[in-house]
Amino acid sequence: MQKKTRLLLAPLAALGLLAAACGGDDDSASTEAPAASEAPAEGGCELVGGIAFDTGGRGDGTFNDSAAVGGERATSELGIEVKELEATVDEDRKANLELLAGDGAGVIVGVGFMFTDPMGEIAAANPEVTFGIVDSVVEAPNVRSLVFAEEQGSFLVGAAAALKSESGVIGFIGGQEIDLIKKFEAGYTAGAKYINPDITVNVKYLGPAGDNSAWGNVAGAKEIAAGWYAEGADIVYTAAGGSGAGTIEAAIEAGKWAIGVDSDQYLTAGSADAQAHILTSMVKRVDVAVFETMKAACEGDTEGGIKVFDLSNDGVGYATSGGYVDDIASQLDEIKAKIVAGEIEVPTAP
Repeated sequence: MQKKTRLLLAPLAALGLLAAACGGDDDSASTEAPAASEAPAEGGCELVGGIAFDTGGRGDGTFNDSAAVGGERATSELGIEVKELEATVDEDRKANLELLAGDGAGVIVGVGFMFTDPMGEIAAANPEVTFGIVDSVVEAPNVRSLVFAEEQGSFLVGAAAALKSESGVIGFIGGQEIDLIKKFEAGYTAGAKYINPDITVNVKYLGPAGDNSAWGNVAGAKEIAAGWYAEGADIVYTAAGGSGAGTIEAAIEAGKWAIGVDSDQYLTAGSADAQAHILTSMVKRVDVAVFETMKAACEGDTEGGIKVFDLSNDGVGYATSGGYVDDIASQLDEIKAKIVAGEIEVPTAP
């Protein structure tokens, strides 16, 4: 039985598309709630769940897709009905949280730090609803702040890059130049230099803080990566949401390696050509965070607070799909053990 309702376009965006298609100029916002979905199976969790995706939504191959997997797991394992909305413009984030809460969701996860301000407001107005926010901290009794040690997972793929690089030159492409993404950069660079202190790590960002186009700038990422590959770099890691597809395209054309992020991008790449050039991915278990938040709410645990996902609880890690890092997996696992034991301290800033 299908229990998941998908509404891929948030109300404001949907209206915008309709106006564009019809040539109209009415910019008023729709207030229609998400469509009702089928009830949970008998014996399943009676709570309705909600996922508010950030820009890119399902199909981004990384962050949002990982959250979607967590929702799907909540449906299959808990019998929970999960409703989804996607933000396509800034105003959608608050509107979508309001729509999900108004349509009966008892537990709602906002996917991304951009939900910080609207979630604080909506959580205060809906104290009976449990909220979760990925990659940010909202101090409220009914909000679970789901944060990750991205630097730890990035340290491992940085070490993998150094072990696999033949040129001694690798690269990192970030989305917005913000503290969150600098954690990815810092860990990656530190991991590479742990293996090879003399390695060169090129670094470039696709936009400053607040530039949301940085998460979907496929052409920009491809241009940067292609330039580095032409100059001798043989591996590029991209932490920029959907922009990473551009790095993969460049890797295919140059016959070099790309490293994915958030999801196991070997599995979401969509083609054998892409899979042949994805060395590994830094896996950030947003799916686990989403599932655990919904599971706790189903069991009556609605307490807020900070929940940390790191190497010690497999909240982050590296992917082995494709078998390209099988020969160095034992080395990477030794490094992981040292990080968990505190023998290696991973920096969170460059």
